[in-house]
Amino acid sequence: MSARLLVAGVGNIFLADDAFGPEVVRALERRPLPPEVRVRDFGIRGMDLAYALLDGHDAVVLVDAAVRGHEPGTLSLIEPELPDRASGGAPPEAHGMDPAKVLALAAHLGEEPLPRVLVLACEPELRAPADEDIAPGVSATVREAVGRAVEALHTIVPVLLADPAATPPLSRPDESDALSSAGLPGTVSGGAEDR
Repeated sequence: MSARLLVAGVGNIFLADDAFGPEVVRALERRPLPPEVRVRDFGIRGMDLAYALLDGHDAVVLVDAAVRGHEPGTLSLIEPELPDRASGGAPPEAHGMDPAKVLALAAHLGEEPLPRVLVLACEPELRAPADEDIAPGVSATVREAVGRAVEALHTIVPVLLADPAATPPLSRPDESDALSSAGLPGTVSGGAEDR
């Protein structure tokens, strides 16, 4: 029996390299993943993603641009620490697409624990200036990383379909030494208020 897997592109197509996730989902239309994998572009729809996280998937791979201090175009595979419902506090905000806040919202809304979440992150080169609302188009460096991300997903997905708890590899030099449990990286746009 195959695991139920969601690959979710996240990011704002109007904020330069933040469009990485949606661009990868678009590229997957030309080279689809196996049919038991649900591939969806969530863009900046955080509430939709929060509910999708509660839809019975065994594992979820978020594809996003993230500032981590690497060379632009570097891919990293990260496993964030997931919040639980018992964390307490006020309900997380329902709008925007800050992945950490979306995970907190999903944990707050759901009765069951969240599925395993991995983040396939790309180091951005271009970010929209703070004083501009729109900066469409990804950099050439991130455009090239889109193709590598599609290749990486075709490696990662079969591993997760066979065993959702397995640690899938990325080919060097893109591979992180180990999956990070330090939490989600900052997003290109900096948070929900910018998205």
